[in-house]
Amino acid sequence: MAGIQVLAAQERKLFSGNEAVARAVWESGVRVASAYPGTPATEMLENLTQYPDLYAEWSVNEKVALEVAIGASIAGSRSFCAMKHVGLNVASDALMTLTLTGAAGGMVIAVADDVGLSSSQNEQDSRFWGRFAHLPLLEPADSQEAYDMVIAGYELSEQFQVPVILRLTTRICHVKAMVTVCERVPHDSTGYVKNPQRWVMTPGFAKSRIALMFERDEKLRASAEMSALNFVVAGKDRRVGIVSSGPAWMHVQEAFPDTPALKLGFSYPIPIEKIRAFSQTVEQLLVVEELEPLLENELRAAGIPCHGKDVLPRSGELPPEVLRPALARLLGGEIPGDEAQRALPAAQVFPRPPTLCTACPHLGIYYTVAKLKNVTVAGDIGCYTLGSGHPWNALDAVICMGASMGMALGLDKGRAEVDKDRKILAVIGDSTFMHMGMQGLLDITYNRGNVTVLLLDNRTVGMTGGQDNPGTGRDVHGNPAPKVDFVKLCEALGVKPERIRKVDPYQLPELAKALREETKIPEPSVIITDRPCVLIEDFKKQPAFKVALDECTGCGLCLDVGCPAISEQRREMRMRPSGKEVMMQFAAIESAACTGCGICLQVCAPKAIVAAAPVTPIHFVKN
Repeated sequence: MAGIQVLAAQERKLFSGNEAVARAVWESGVRVASAYPGTPATEMLENLTQYPDLYAEWSVNEKVALEVAIGASIAGSRSFCAMKHVGLNVASDALMTLTLTGAAGGMVIAVADDVGLSSSQNEQDSRFWGRFAHLPLLEPADSQEAYDMVIAGYELSEQFQVPVILRLTTRICHVKAMVTVCERVPHDSTGYVKNPQRWVMTPGFAKSRIALMFERDEKLRASAEMSALNFVVAGKDRRVGIVSSGPAWMHVQEAFPDTPALKLGFSYPIPIEKIRAFSQTVEQLLVVEELEPLLENELRAAGIPCHGKDVLPRSGELPPEVLRPALARLLGGEIPGDEAQRALPAAQVFPRPPTLCTACPHLGIYYTVAKLKNVTVAGDIGCYTLGSGHPWNALDAVICMGASMGMALGLDKGRAEVDKDRKILAVIGDSTFMHMGMQGLLDITYNRGNVTVLLLDNRTVGMTGGQDNPGTGRDVHGNPAPKVDFVKLCEALGVKPERIRKVDPYQLPELAKALREETKIPEPSVIITDRPCVLIEDFKKQPAFKVALDECTGCGLCLDVGCPAISEQRREMRMRPSGKEVMMQFAAIESAACTGCGICLQVCAPKAIVAAAPVTPIHFVKN
């Protein structure tokens, strides 16, 4: 078969946590898998598309993805759903009723927390959802456990007729380790069984399911007490015993190899009595958990004395250099020699803030938006969020997926008298618009908002690596699929046809003209920019440019574009004809990086940017 090679039973493979999850989902006989791309969870579904014998899809958002998985479970088939932590917020409406219906076919919901905020707008602890939704929670500590717990999750799901949450973190998702894998075990669908008392959650039927949910909680709690996923590692130094889960467990093992430790893999419902028995074998109990003091507070409520966030930080990862001094503080002593050295913070690396790519179609957009006067710009989640940074500083607010639309309407309706002439602009990407922005635009048109929407269509989900969506004309496998017409869609959502404009973001005068005209009109309007992301096949590279230094006046306008291929070569203080001395910035273009988009060409007043000399190819001759 094409794609991932089917391995013989009991072979070992180097897998990231995401790859291990995908492999285990396939081996478990899952028939339907759904997700919305979001770092660090994206690669789970991407890898699943390479396996045969299952249906996989990119859904338009996480709520829809979960609903697809629910439908497959109701049909009696095993299903899988993946998302990042903020995605489960979106899916929570379905999740909180799913807790009453339970699952028919086995269902695993993988949620990836971005501990340390590598690529997210907040840091969130998804373990709360196990408590909130009365669902069992499994927490792997490495790729092998991620694989094992998916397989165990389906068994648990079908034993108790309940969805199972697999809580991962960035460190699990992206770090690779050796994983022992097996073959796919087909799992026949049990078929759909009509049962409206279970699946039709009207108040009358829902009330009857609550008692069953509580009964299930007690059975799951008993199962957690006996589960082999929760185990003790003996240690010599009994001054402190540690309870931990997830990747924090690996840090504990590295930092304190001689300390007794209890590993929670089946971490909710909490195996209270197992932890109580363990606590009685040590002098003090320390709870090491990322992020919130969830387990710590529950143990204290159960009458088990423990330490936790009183000595450990409330945010970020808990690596050994954080754990070692924390334990030393707990024991009231200094860190011994070698341990003290290892506890020193890592050397600070010179900060390298993220930026847009060379020739990114958003470069000219933000260059132009930054020049607008008397405007408030509501931004959104995607690559284009980087427009909030240097050199553009073009976004005034970014909250969550799709929020630009609602915020823009609120900025309009809530404006003070001093802002009565202020223009309101919402910036949103194509995938984000379909994820959660369409409803916002409908709200703008329905409530007659004075908002201009800048819809950035780069024909991909760029932020998470170039996935397809309903606007690209391709499905998750790259096959042709129906393609959304954004002009018709915006018109269907209530925008007047004459207020919908499609522009080329590489043509700065055209873009600037459209922005000036549409923001002056006191009614909803949409400007759609149409250029492909430079990292996808649709993008066609053009001949590169360079700076003719003898023509450059040092105005620095090309640097304001923010293109990574353009850099400052030198600065000089020069006297203007007016007699004022100013700093001039002379630029250079890295022709090897330039893709010839021509944005910088349009802002260069002295026309000092010219075609680069053709590079002579190097030919290697074999001896």
